[in-house]
Amino acid sequence: MRIPASVLKSCNESFTAADEKHQKASTQFFSDTGVMALLCHHDCVTHLANMTSAGEQQHYALSLITALFSHLLDDFHIGLLYDIGCQLEQSCREWGFLEPFLPQISFDISVFHAFGHQWPCQPIYHPWK
Repeated sequence: MRIPASVLKSCNESFTAADEKHQKASTQFFSDTGVMALLCHHDCVTHLANMTSAGEQQHYALSLITALFSHLLDDFHIGLLYDIGCQLEQSCREWGFLEPFLPQISFDISVFHAFGHQWPCQPIYHPWK
């Protein structure tokens, strides 16, 4: 782990996106509660996932990343901007998610969200590092 667990816990508490139990949309009236997308550096959508459970759960991001790597060459490296990239990387390393692809992923946090993270998190995950 590149930053202390206490810092990751503070980042987790700062963002509702990191709280998988927080419901942003009701499943009572709608079967889809949101959409998660992967975009290339030209801002073109490459993959979409309909979110069917309340809360922004990591399995949507993991599924999209796995789908992306199924179309890339084995030695391809990607930069991944995600508002809670620190949390996603921690989960991947702790639980073995995306294990074959981890050396090829640079986890970052978009500039818009970077300053909402704890200071130790910012220099590691800021895209301008």
